[in-house]
Amino acid sequence: MAKVKNVLFIMADQLRADHLSCYGHPHLQTTHIDGLARRGVLFEQAFVNSGVCGPSRMSYYTGRYPSTHGATWNRVPLSIDEVTLGEYLKERDIDLVLAGKTHVMPDNHGLARLNIDGQSELGVLLRQGGFVQLDRYDGHHEPGAESGYPAYLKAHGYDSPDPWTDYVIAVEDDQGQMQSGWHMRNVNFPARVKEEHSETAYMTNCAISYMQSAGDKPWVMHLSYVKPHWPYVAPAPYHAMYSPQQCLPVRRTEREKDHAHPVVQAYRQQEESRSFSSDECVARVRPAYQGLIKQLDDHLGRLFTYMESAGLMDNTLIIITADHGDLLGDHWLGEKELFYDVVQRVPLIIYDPSEQADATRGRRESRLVESVDIVPTILAALDLHIPAHRVEGRQLQPLVHDESVDWRDCVFSELDYSYREARLTLGKSTSECRAWSVRTDRWRYVYWHSERPQLFDLQNDPDEFNDLGDHPEYEPIRRQMKQRLLDWFAGLKRRTTVTEEEVDKQTNKYKQAGVFYGQW
Repeated sequence: MAKVKNVLFIMADQLRADHLSCYGHPHLQTTHIDGLARRGVLFEQAFVNSGVCGPSRMSYYTGRYPSTHGATWNRVPLSIDEVTLGEYLKERDIDLVLAGKTHVMPDNHGLARLNIDGQSELGVLLRQGGFVQLDRYDGHHEPGAESGYPAYLKAHGYDSPDPWTDYVIAVEDDQGQMQSGWHMRNVNFPARVKEEHSETAYMTNCAISYMQSAGDKPWVMHLSYVKPHWPYVAPAPYHAMYSPQQCLPVRRTEREKDHAHPVVQAYRQQEESRSFSSDECVARVRPAYQGLIKQLDDHLGRLFTYMESAGLMDNTLIIITADHGDLLGDHWLGEKELFYDVVQRVPLIIYDPSEQADATRGRRESRLVESVDIVPTILAALDLHIPAHRVEGRQLQPLVHDESVDWRDCVFSELDYSYREARLTLGKSTSECRAWSVRTDRWRYVYWHSERPQLFDLQNDPDEFNDLGDHPEYEPIRRQMKQRLLDWFAGLKRRTTVTEEEVDKQTNKYKQAGVFYGQW
């Protein structure tokens, strides 16, 4: 074991923690991820700061909560005033290279305001959120010029103007007719693309190729897989590896529909929730979702085998996590976003090759951690300064290195549903659609702007079926949790143009600047 030289930050999109065997899935064996957990630390209570791709990822990339970084939804750009991990790494002349998805939206208004050419070296870096893009592929639509995947597919014989639509997310039904994987009824059929040419295989190849070319130069790579995110289309043989009986039971009860929270009820009326309320949809999608996870695990095994042979496991910090989970029909809902653990809780495994981590290898860590903790953890691993006036997370090395430390007892998450159909259903303005959640080991409390709160007793109701948000008996708990939320909100780091050290040095120094007010 040696000092950390490189960092591999792996993210899977829409991956539920309970869908890994090391987190308890009884049928889906994620052998290679489990193997890394045995060599590192598995965090049992890791939570995202938003259940939506964009804001969650911006918290991972900045170390800041959505309320401070401002990118509260997928279509909201991250301000060029925000500093990302890639910029912090420039202190050591290390590039943050990307293979896969980021969901970074360019702040074109900010670039124009500062008269920065978006095609200049600086402009490109700002547009890309500080990433040097080996290959960017967000997986929601046909890849553009930012990805080499379309050309790769065409070079392997997929003859189509849009091979992603016609092969990667398309299937052939029992009659040999091509059908789209956007329709979830079709995901029991295999993708038309061969497994070795699939999205997961391609991005793993990109990562290995970069490692082979990097030589002795230190690197930080964000390997960001688009799967198991929808469209839930898996290539053969992964599409048929699991039966509905080998899937986790759906977490929902009829009583959840009684006196449902207005926003949750509005979400249940959206198309994805109406589809996932069907047993047939759940039975069709969950096996394909599991197949995509199994495929991901197999390719991570291929990646780890290469890294072992190249000596990279001896000096590379590896982080595996997800940007959020997936409801998959739980609570009569589809997609993600809302404040349930199947969305908010994600896998987090950290393998630290340094000797300081030897005492915790194979440990299951139960303390509460958040997405904002990843940036300071990477900076600390590389002996880089952590800017305390900006970064709102905490480095995880004390937990990985078995150090004595006072730790947090709650985590926070946010939602801006202004862009969603639920807003229209409820007749709300775009300024009314915000919510914040605080979760402890015992309680989850959600403050909804212009709606009643939610409260769940996680000790007695771990599946979050019984909303106590307006139950009179629990008013003292709601007040206490609301106060926790207010205290956190008041402490967010909005003063970002000066450091804490600069403020400290300039405290009570006004007379040195020639200002003598108040003298007698």
